[in-house]
Amino acid sequence: MPHLTGKIALVTGASRGIGRATTLELALCGAHVIAHYSSSEGHAKSLQQEIAQAGGNAEIVAADLAAPDGPHRLAAEVRRLTGDALDIIVCNAGLLNKSKLSNETVEGFDRQMAINARAPFFLIQQLDTALRDGGSIVMLSSITATRDAGFPSYGATKGAISSLVVSLAAYFGPRAIRVNGVAPGGIATDLTEGIRHPQAQESMKRVQALKRIGQPDDIASVISFLASDEARWITGAILPTDGGAKL
Repeated sequence: MPHLTGKIALVTGASRGIGRATTLELALCGAHVIAHYSSSEGHAKSLQQEIAQAGGNAEIVAADLAAPDGPHRLAAEVRRLTGDALDIIVCNAGLLNKSKLSNETVEGFDRQMAINARAPFFLIQQLDTALRDGGSIVMLSSITATRDAGFPSYGATKGAISSLVVSLAAYFGPRAIRVNGVAPGGIATDLTEGIRHPQAQESMKRVQALKRIGQPDDIASVISFLASDEARWITGAILPTDGGAKL
């Protein structure tokens, strides 16, 4: 496991799925983790308890990232808790709107864009000066940014993240702060509940080089690596973490 003792990390959307697995991973690697959640307080508290029982350290913070001032409120609370000293930001919170092109609505598109793309942008903006030199930002993109999955508006939000990774890597480079993205394929989480059906699983396995369904831990370990000094020469990259989908 990467050594993260003494590091302070923020993970958004930490109460479930990839965010939960990532928070656990970072905490077990020695980081003090600020775990953000939106509405799942019970899940967030159970995560905090699980980390404490494992000997780790985590705090939980609620914020609605769909609200225009949500990222600003979250950043203010993070700065208060950390004393303006942050080493790792993991922008994981996301919304998957499964609407097809023909039935997408303006409201649905805007909410998805607000959570998936606008919130990470302004959260990082607000935490810019709190992020210590030599830190790391990891953003959750998706293979849907470059490959068709039937959800064009979701893919557009993740394409925005992939573009943002490159821009931010250039911006933060002089401070030795690395910015990278992870692009998962289908992972078994609440966000992709359809994967739980046996027929959907078999269909997915057929298009993957590694013949199994991805799990949150598969992504968390990659995020932990990118957050650590072991990835010190990687920035501006989008790492496919999809089990070799559609090779």
